[in-house]
Amino acid sequence: MNAQALVRYNGVARTLHWVIAIGIIIDITLGLGHDAMKDMFPVMPTHKAIGITILALSLFRLLWRVIHSAPPLPATMAGWQIGLAHGLHWLFYFMMIAVPMSGWIMSSAGQYPLEWFGLFDIPKWPVTKDSPLAEAAHEAHELMGKLFIPLIILHVGAALYHHLLLKDDVARRML
Repeated sequence: MNAQALVRYNGVARTLHWVIAIGIIIDITLGLGHDAMKDMFPVMPTHKAIGITILALSLFRLLWRVIHSAPPLPATMAGWQIGLAHGLHWLFYFMMIAVPMSGWIMSSAGQYPLEWFGLFDIPKWPVTKDSPLAEAAHEAHELMGKLFIPLIILHVGAALYHHLLLKDDVARRML
């Protein structure tokens, strides 16, 4: 670490980052592997409940991020890296909201109830199964859900690059 004090995100931002990240990884696994796991436990109700949780936490995280600025990036970081980092972060915010919203709209057109871990019902949007909105939500949900995978790999790779090769404490800001 530099002679400077480590500048980190605040505790709320760090907690939200890791809880949402773990939720996304679990939900991608459940979404892509639901056919293989369907005999083990109710995969899709769990997937949907986690998705709604990610949506709620992501909306709170976005609000928190707007109110609380991010710690500065190192002055030695190239401008293109700063631009790429900011762009990727805002793309993640978009995806963390758009993926569960599209899933919620898609599920609203289905026959099964929406519940949050069996504790309460989640209201459905007024959309029918054959509507263009339901079809677009279905396509968007699948496409963006799969797009999360390379984005996560890029994000983790960038964090490891900064931590292991540049040793510039960028990754430690979120630890």
